[in-house]
Amino acid sequence: MGAHGRTQAVDGVLDPAAALPILFVAASELPRALSTSDPTVAALAELGRGPCLLGGWHAGPFWLAAAGLLKGCRATLHWSLQEAFAERYPQVIVSAALFEVDRDRATCGGGLAVADLLLHLAARRHGADLAASVAENLLLERIRGRDDRQRIPLMNRVGSNQPKLVQAVTLMEANLEEPLTTDEIARHVCVSRRQLERLFMQHLEHVPSQYYLALRLNRARQMLRQTSKSIIQIGLSCGFSSGPHFSSAYRNHFKITPREDRQRGTVRTEAVD
Repeated sequence: MGAHGRTQAVDGVLDPAAALPILFVAASELPRALSTSDPTVAALAELGRGPCLLGGWHAGPFWLAAAGLLKGCRATLHWSLQEAFAERYPQVIVSAALFEVDRDRATCGGGLAVADLLLHLAARRHGADLAASVAENLLLERIRGRDDRQRIPLMNRVGSNQPKLVQAVTLMEANLEEPLTTDEIARHVCVSRRQLERLFMQHLEHVPSQYYLALRLNRARQMLRQTSKSIIQIGLSCGFSSGPHFSSAYRNHFKITPREDRQRGTVRTEAVD
């Protein structure tokens, strides 16, 4: 059974004895706890003993890591799953890059990044000219590198003529555990508090403090759904001074308490823009 209840036919079982030159694992959702007794995990572990280039995208790296195939490797996956992956597999070097190729392991965030990864592999094996030709036929403006961002930078949404706003949000994202005041942010980006508030209202429809709070709460919600950290630990790591303070802010924003939200199962994080 595939995603969203759709039945998806397969060509055959995964045969660990097959001489596969390359194999990718694709998955769309955060998986349950995986063990080495899982048939897919066991087959991947067996394939990993041979010369096969193994990779995964979106949530696929969970299966590779469960099979012990990413120990000591740099790996990436979809940005929304990185927190859960890092907690579950601390022996893997988790990267926020668009894609990673470490020896004979290749991972990426999924989506359009799959094309970038495959073009990178094609260039490595068959030369840059072939990769460029394929990209041209796919109508790609350029082949993105591993250092390109997975998430769309704020600059792409508000325009390059708003550098102060971009700097302010970047500061917020880098200081979730110990939040800065609006005055401190304004001082860092060299604008007045009033000018900063005007920029936020004009382009993001929130005052800076509201936008900052939403960033912290969305981060907390992601951690609640993907990690086993306690609610108090999560609240403190997202800049809340106490458990009650965190629970009150969370309930006011999401209309549900952190404990109730954690019990509901996986939910989509709300956007703040």
